[in-house]
Amino acid sequence: MSIELIPAIDIIGGHCVRLTQGDYAQKKVYGDSPAAMAQQFEQMGFRRLHVVDLDGAKSRHIVNVQALREICETTQLTVDFGGGIKTDDDIRQAFEAGAAMVTVGSVAVQQPELFAAWLQTYGSDRMILGADVRNGHISINGWLEDSTEELIPFLRRYIDMGVRHVLCTDISRDGMLSGPATELYQEVMQAFPQLDLIASGGISSNDDIEALNRAGIPSAVFGKAFYEGRINIEQLWHLQNA
Repeated sequence: MSIELIPAIDIIGGHCVRLTQGDYAQKKVYGDSPAAMAQQFEQMGFRRLHVVDLDGAKSRHIVNVQALREICETTQLTVDFGGGIKTDDDIRQAFEAGAAMVTVGSVAVQQPELFAAWLQTYGSDRMILGADVRNGHISINGWLEDSTEELIPFLRRYIDMGVRHVLCTDISRDGMLSGPATELYQEVMQAFPQLDLIASGGISSNDDIEALNRAGIPSAVFGKAFYEGRINIEQLWHLQNA
């Protein structure tokens, strides 16, 4: 088992930022150029990048499409993009700007027929189901609202439709540097052993990533821990390249 390491760039107003527990009032800026940050990740040896349009998630339509385009035009990274994908036009813009995959969560909760249509149109290789969890339920619209959907039944419904990739975030841990929700991710993997689960939220150290790897989690997204200098990338390469 070797875990795939996926750095994250969250964008507000064209800047690289991180929030704490999805709170837009708790914003910290880490760079003025998402493309330059993406180039840095590529130079470090990463092959994949998770990009979130936080303006888009809040306003419910893609906002930072130009930043996405610049990342895709200036790197060879496989970019998955989420935030604000609510309509056929939004998803078309994301793919036309160069995204290899898109992460969609709120639409899957609020417009399941539309999500199913996208899954059929674009295929399971290009669609990531976003499952952002707070108190056991799926949260939507930039984590500003909680739904009545419970995690495992929600995932089962879409996995039965052909979903293969899921990005799962424990909102209570996101940006807190308090450690990932390993037990939650193990529960998901026990229910769906063949799933490409991408764990997100709470990673604070190399030890956290090592623990996810030992738990059999296929992939992990990290952001704040890198920007705060808490993880040593060189020491982690043996995991991804094992």
